[in-house]
Amino acid sequence: MKNMNTAKRNPILLVLAGILVGALFFSNLEFSFSGFNSPEGGSAALSGKPNYAQAKSESENFPALSLKSFNEAFVQIAESATPSVVTVYTEKKVSGRFTSPFDFFGHQFDDFFAPPGMRPREENSRVQKGMGSGVIVTGDGYILTNNHVVEGADTVSIRTFDNRKLTAEIIGTDPKTDLAVIKVTGLNLKPLVIGDSDRLRVGEWVIAIGSPLGENLARTVTQGIVSAKGRANVGLADYEDFIQTDAAINPGNSGGPLVNIQGELVGINTAIASRTGGFEGIGFAVPSNMARKVMTSLIENGTVTRGYLGVSIQDVDENIAKAMGLEKPEGALVGTVVAGGPAAGAGLKTGDVIVGFNGKKVSGSVPLRNRIAALAPGTSVKIDLLRDGKPLQRSLRLGLQPSAEAAGEAASAQPANSSLGFSASALSAEQARSLGISPTAGKVVVTAVSESSNAWRAGLRRGDLILAINRKPVESFAGYSASVSGIKKGELLFLLVERRGNKIYFAFNL
Repeated sequence: MKNMNTAKRNPILLVLAGILVGALFFSNLEFSFSGFNSPEGGSAALSGKPNYAQAKSESENFPALSLKSFNEAFVQIAESATPSVVTVYTEKKVSGRFTSPFDFFGHQFDDFFAPPGMRPREENSRVQKGMGSGVIVTGDGYILTNNHVVEGADTVSIRTFDNRKLTAEIIGTDPKTDLAVIKVTGLNLKPLVIGDSDRLRVGEWVIAIGSPLGENLARTVTQGIVSAKGRANVGLADYEDFIQTDAAINPGNSGGPLVNIQGELVGINTAIASRTGGFEGIGFAVPSNMARKVMTSLIENGTVTRGYLGVSIQDVDENIAKAMGLEKPEGALVGTVVAGGPAAGAGLKTGDVIVGFNGKKVSGSVPLRNRIAALAPGTSVKIDLLRDGKPLQRSLRLGLQPSAEAAGEAASAQPANSSLGFSASALSAEQARSLGISPTAGKVVVTAVSESSNAWRAGLRRGDLILAINRKPVESFAGYSASVSGIKKGELLFLLVERRGNKIYFAFNL
C-alpha cells in the first residue's frame, strides 16, 4: 500500500525520469550571419590527406539513471567538445564609409553598434575587423568554419580554448556551401570527432558552441534539439541541406560546431532566420557529412570538384503532376538538356521526370542536385525516369561541373491580358534587342505578367519564350493564339518556356 501511495504522489517524476532516460538512449524572412568573407582558393601549402580524429567521446555511453546523472551527461559533452572550439578573427582593409563590426546585421544597425563618437561617416581607408567561430577537426591544426566568416580577409587568426592566439592560413573556401578551411600550427590542439549527420533524427538533442556577439562571450554553450533536416531553398548557399535547430545561435556563432549527445560534430552553424537580427529559435547548420567532403577536397585538391549531369531540373508540384498525368507530385522534372553533356549523351530529354538515382528514390530537385554534386566527376550512375508515363532507365558517367552557371531574371512586368494573367506576342527583332535575347531564340515571347495572377505566382515572367502549351509545341504566334483561345477560366495551363537558355515548366489554373 505504501508503494502504491508513493506512485500516486509522484506520477510526474516517474514520467519525467522515463522520458529523460529514454531520450539519452535514443541518442545511440531575413538571415543574419556572423563575420565576413575569402577568395575561393588559398595560398597555403596543402598537406595531403586530412588525419581526422577517430576516438570516441567519453560521454557516448554515459549512464543516465537520475536527473543528476542526466545533467552530468550534458556537462561532460560540453567539457569534451569546448576545447576544440576556437574564436576566429579577421581583418580586411576597406575604403569608404564606416560600418560597425556587426555589419552582417545590415546597415540599419550601424548607429546602434558604432562606438560613441564614431557614427557612420566617410573615410579614405580603414581596417575592418570581423569575428566568428571555428572547430578544430584534425590534430595538426585544420579548422572548419564558414566561408562568410573569412571571405575577403587579408589576415586571419584564432584564439584557442587555453587563450593562445595563433595566426591562421586560409587553405580554401567553398562559397557554394558557405564552408571554409583554415589551418594553424600549434601544440596540444584537441580535434573534435566528426559524426555521421545522416544518422541524425528530428527531436535528437544537440548543443551549439561558439562566440556569439563578441569575444567576451567566447565558447558559449547552448542546448536544443534537431528541429528539421534537409532544409533547402533558404537562400543562404547554392547547395543547401541544412540541419535546423532551436539551440540558441546568434551572430558570432557562425562556423562553430553543432554537437550531438555523443560529443560528435554533426554540423557547422551557419545562420539564423530572424525578423530582428537576434535569436528566434530557428538556426541552420551545414551537415557534417557535407562539410567533411568539402574539407577533404579543399585539403587534397585545393578546390571542390562536383559531379555534373548536364540538365536543369525543377520540382514537380501538384499542377505539373496533373498536367503530365503523374500519380503524385514527386521526382525532378528535366528542363534544359545541355548539348554535349552526360545527360544528352545518355538520351535524357526535356520533360523526363527523374524518379530514381542510383537505386534511391528522388523526392525533389534539391536532394537530387545535392546527391549529384556530392559525387566525383567520372562516377557511373543509374537514373530511373518517366517519359510520357513510361518507366525508363539510363546509365551514364557524371561530368565535371562547370565553374560558372547561367543565371538571371527577366525584366519587370507590365499590364497583361486579364484572361490569361499574361500577354505574349510574336518575337520581333526590336523586342529581342530590348530583352537582350537572340531574334532566333523563339517565336512567341511573354511581354507582360500581372503580379496578381496565377501565372505570376507560378513564376512566369516577361521575356520568357513560350515553346509549348499543354505539351504541344508552339510553332508560330498564330498557333499559340489558337492554343490559348480554347482554354477556359479555371482550366489548367501547362507551359514550357525558355529563359536565358534554360527550359522551365510552369503549370497554373487560369
